[in-house]
Amino acid sequence: MTARTMQTGTVLATPEIWGGVECSIIRLRNRWRDETAETGHTGRLADLGRIRDLGIRTLRYPLLWESISPDDIETADFSWHDERMPRLKELGIDVIAGLLHHGSGPRYTDLLDPAFPELLARHARRVAELYPEVRRFTPVNEPLTTARFSALYGHWYPHRRRLPDFARALINQCRGVALAMRAIREVTPHAALVQTEDLGKTFSTPLLGYQADYENERRWLTFDLLFGRVDRSHPWFSRLIDHGIAEQELQAFVDEPCPPDIVGVNHYPTSERFLDHRRSKLPAGALVGGNGRHHYADLDAVRMHLPLGSLGPEPRLREVCARYDRPVAVTEVHHGCSRDEQLRWLNEVWSAANRLAGEGKNIAAVTVWALFGCVDWNSLLMREDGAYEAGAFDVRSPSPRLTALGRAVRQMASSASPTHPVLDSPGWWRRDTRFFRPPPETTAELGAEGNARKVLILCKDAALGGAFCRIAAHRGLEFIALDANDLNITEPHSVRRVLLKHRPWAFIRLASAQPAGGRLDGQHATGEGPADGAVLATVCAAAGVALMTVTSDALVGKTLSGGLVESCPVTPVSGIRNLNATVEEMVMKHHPRALVIRTSAVFGPWNTGDALSQILDEIAVDRALRLPADAVCSPTYVPDLAHAALDLLIDGETGLWHLANDGAVSWYEWAREVADSLGLDPRLVLRDHGGAGDLAPAALASERGQLMPSLASALGRFLRECDVRWNKTSAALGS
Repeated sequence: MTARTMQTGTVLATPEIWGGVECSIIRLRNRWRDETAETGHTGRLADLGRIRDLGIRTLRYPLLWESISPDDIETADFSWHDERMPRLKELGIDVIAGLLHHGSGPRYTDLLDPAFPELLARHARRVAELYPEVRRFTPVNEPLTTARFSALYGHWYPHRRRLPDFARALINQCRGVALAMRAIREVTPHAALVQTEDLGKTFSTPLLGYQADYENERRWLTFDLLFGRVDRSHPWFSRLIDHGIAEQELQAFVDEPCPPDIVGVNHYPTSERFLDHRRSKLPAGALVGGNGRHHYADLDAVRMHLPLGSLGPEPRLREVCARYDRPVAVTEVHHGCSRDEQLRWLNEVWSAANRLAGEGKNIAAVTVWALFGCVDWNSLLMREDGAYEAGAFDVRSPSPRLTALGRAVRQMASSASPTHPVLDSPGWWRRDTRFFRPPPETTAELGAEGNARKVLILCKDAALGGAFCRIAAHRGLEFIALDANDLNITEPHSVRRVLLKHRPWAFIRLASAQPAGGRLDGQHATGEGPADGAVLATVCAAAGVALMTVTSDALVGKTLSGGLVESCPVTPVSGIRNLNATVEEMVMKHHPRALVIRTSAVFGPWNTGDALSQILDEIAVDRALRLPADAVCSPTYVPDLAHAALDLLIDGETGLWHLANDGAVSWYEWAREVADSLGLDPRLVLRDHGGAGDLAPAALASERGQLMPSLASALGRFLRECDVRWNKTSAALGS
């Protein structure tokens, strides 16, 4: 769809699917963070073909000022783009060129610099001259949001927290948009402006209604300025004057408006806010601020009891369509959450856009944002935690791996609706568990007739089984937990009966190769019989049911450094034994699309009798114990394991995959570190240089992709989330 077509009022019944690469270049004091580099896209030209294979034909793509002219406006390096722009044209992908994405410009300017708009316009002209095939531009992404984060909240450079600085940053960016488009149109007369902005809505208690009104009027400023609407009758005209903006600057927008050809809406589950002054009713940990008149907390509106239909993408899109007579596109859809929730959020936005288009609203497109994921957006990039959120692809594998989100994009690009079973259940933002306080009555939205397709979870190990059930429930996955009394997995008729009764889309089998309650004392299991794997795999394959097996402690032996990857030989010569080898072979032989997960020694925040819990029980009663110091393992935080394994299952992955937290340590070192962190006496853990290490769980790594956080991160969360208390004089106590 071209800008010319949309300007004539032509409305498509089905919005297009656009794509976007997370590309923010954000300055933090005197350092910059570049999301294009941190997600690896900078070095992967082949990513462009991957985008085309999704069916995407329009792409928001960075030609960012900071990366092209970082040191001097007179000097520009387009070498990276000169390789990619012709390739995009060859692939049939139209580019919406982004020139500034949450940035404050190169080092020689900033958002408060009077020269900022003119400098940006010079960069814009250069881009237009070099790439005349580009017809759509976003000179500045989310000016209002960037002004708030940089000049009102102090998160990003120039780290100001004053209303006059906020006003100046906003006006400079919007003036920069207008001048940039003027410069671009001198080169490309019919170039279209795709103006993006985060759009939510603020709700409040009655007392704070005035503050909610203030913020709800402010949210339109980017668009209202560019449309030339901020005149003397606008509620923000006098406010901007009071904050130091000259009247002639505002009049310039009125006299020479730069109306967007497409109004771009970026909306996230927590874009909507609720202001609450009632301290006694605030959730634990809520931060209380104020405006000089009242103190209040700024809360996620989605977690408050508000009228149905007041929150979410559909009411926000309706507001935009009613306010501006222009085509509307959702220009960012991303949710940093589990794969099922990512799918549900994309599907909700896609469905809302299609409903409005079906009513005759001019909804041009829905943009799948962060196709290759993003890094550290959970902290607005202010922390360098390496917190990665996948998108249509997961870049933690040797080459970007297509996720279930990417498969859904393919369906949408062909004008179909996603069909994944997890979509039978509502997203967390529509389940009753989301509320700060329980609702007076059930408000959750169920799948069709409440008949969500289910996952069967067969639990042979308490630590694994309990964790997977908890995490599945947390993610809104419909599941049924089974035990040995529910079916005999060596008997085909028994397995068929259970599958016929529950009609699952997936079957998860969880087990430990070590004996229940065993603890590195020379005992070990002999593994399970081949029939245990063969029958279940055969019946699931015939029924078209996805199968995932998860086994902990299956690989035993001394690993002195690093970890064992999936292709490592497991033979007597290697010194590593696989206690579950026969079952794994049978599963993959009889169900070629089965997913076989190996993990190491699991530990969790719940008192499920895992090895670490038993070790801590001993130390808590001042009982010394010896643990191997001559071999390393990969302690694995079971919530991380469950999340990663479920993501892979939903993605439709197959074959063998090692999942463990990133890090290896000896049992001796591990027990001492955890004991010390809990205030127990680490001296009670003694070195054992004997043979027990030969039977200890081996350290694991993955050549298919390290999907789980570091061991240090896992330990920190274990200490915060553990529902068991240990002290020096008593065994574990339930909290």
